[in-house]
Amino acid sequence: MESESYRLKRYAYDYEQYESEGKNAATMIENILSDPEFTGLDGIVIGSWGGPWEESCQPLIDGIAAHTDRFSHIKSLFVGDMDYEDCEVSWIMQGNYSKLWAAMPQLKELTIKGSTDLALGITSHENLESLTIICGGLPESIIQEIQNAKLPNLKKLLLYIGVDYYGFDGDADTIKQLLENSDFPKLSYLGIANSEMQDELTEIVLDCKYIRQIHTLDLSCGTLTDKGGALLLERLPSLPNIKKLDVHYHYMTDDMEQKISRLPIETDISEQCEADEDDGDIFMIAMLTE
Repeated sequence: MESESYRLKRYAYDYEQYESEGKNAATMIENILSDPEFTGLDGIVIGSWGGPWEESCQPLIDGIAAHTDRFSHIKSLFVGDMDYEDCEVSWIMQGNYSKLWAAMPQLKELTIKGSTDLALGITSHENLESLTIICGGLPESIIQEIQNAKLPNLKKLLLYIGVDYYGFDGDADTIKQLLENSDFPKLSYLGIANSEMQDELTEIVLDCKYIRQIHTLDLSCGTLTDKGGALLLERLPSLPNIKKLDVHYHYMTDDMEQKISRLPIETDISEQCEADEDDGDIFMIAMLTE
């Protein structure tokens, strides 16, 4: 899925504004609504709302729901756009998005960063085309909500699975059930990324019902090794619909990298990692955890 060109603006507070001026998620909604540039935007990007490690973004979500008419022009929403200097991803206190689906019927793209206290609720939206969740550990409850979602026009789904220590409490079968039981007839970009079992999930993705309809396959940011690479080499030549493969941040060898790069599709095989060894044990980590 190619993103539309949106007029975006980022709203964020630094720690000083939070600590000394009392800025928070509630005042951010007020600032957005009073911004003279707001009416000319297509999308908004929400960075730190001041103290995202101790206050959730719920007032932002509730504020949007309370001013549906004022947000009717917004097609793209990113909540939680911050790096570790603002807040570690595992500390970002998210919110309950159940009110958002009816409040923003025109929304096409939603990106959420952070999974602490995250809930999607009963997810039903006629126009949403892109859903991305970036986190260090995606709870099974969220995966279940996505599995049950009614998103008939969804074209892009990108999920950072993460690790159990930071919130992922499922297993490979959880992802298999998601891909078997969800219903996204227009899906063209599938991303199951940032996992410490990336080889296993690669096999599941290659066997899923969406594999012959997507044009972009994203298995990036995880512990993909030559085992997963060999599966891709074996299966992708029989899938002419796939035009792009993203496996950046991986643990494949130089030899496998070269073989993947020779596939007749666009590939991203950047950020090769090396496993750590400690007393005979091999350690590989996903890109984004804490």
